[in-house]
Amino acid sequence: MWTVEQCKNVQAAGFDSMLGLAKHAFDGFEKVVALNLQTTKTNLALTREGVLKVLSAQSPQELAELQMQWLQPVTDNASSYRSQLQEILAATREEFTKVAEAQYAASRSQLQEFFEGAVSNAPSGSTSPLGAWQEAFKATTILFESMQSTAKQAVEVAEGSFNTAAEAASKGVRRREAQPTHVAAK
Repeated sequence: MWTVEQCKNVQAAGFDSMLGLAKHAFDGFEKVVALNLQTTKTNLALTREGVLKVLSAQSPQELAELQMQWLQPVTDNASSYRSQLQEILAATREEFTKVAEAQYAASRSQLQEFFEGAVSNAPSGSTSPLGAWQEAFKATTILFESMQSTAKQAVEVAEGSFNTAAEAASKGVRRREAQPTHVAAK
C-alpha cells in the first residue's frame, strides 16, 4: 500500500507538471501574440504601400498590374505567418506531449506497483478480483496507447492537408499575378 510520503510525492509531481504545462502554454501564447503584432504591422505597411501605388495608376492596365503586384507580398506575408504559427503551435504541442507522456508513464508505473503490492498483500481468495482489476488496467492501457497513436496520426494528416491547401492557394495567387501581365501585353 502507499505511504503518506508516496502520496505527497505524487501530488507534488502532478503540481509541478501542471505548472510546467502552464508555463509552456503562456510561452506559446506570448509568441503567438508577438507574431500577430508583427504580422499586423507588416500588413498595415504593405496595405499603405499598395494603396499608394494603386492610386498612382494612370490606366486600367496599370491599375490591374499594380493590384496583382500588391497581392504577392500580402500572400507571401500570409504564408510566412502560417509557417511561423505552425512552428509555434508544433513546439507547444510537442512540449505538452512530452509532459503528458511522462505523466502517463509515471502514473501507469505507480498504478502497476499499487496492483502488484495489493496482490502480494491480499488475503487468500481475494486475488481473483484483483487479477481482474489488473487485466482491466492492461486493457485500458492498450486502448489508451492505441487512441494516442491514432490521435498523433490524425494531427499529422491534418497538418499535411493544411500545408497542401496553403501551398495551393499561394500558387493560385502567383498564377493570377502572371495572367494580367500577359493580358496587358496583348
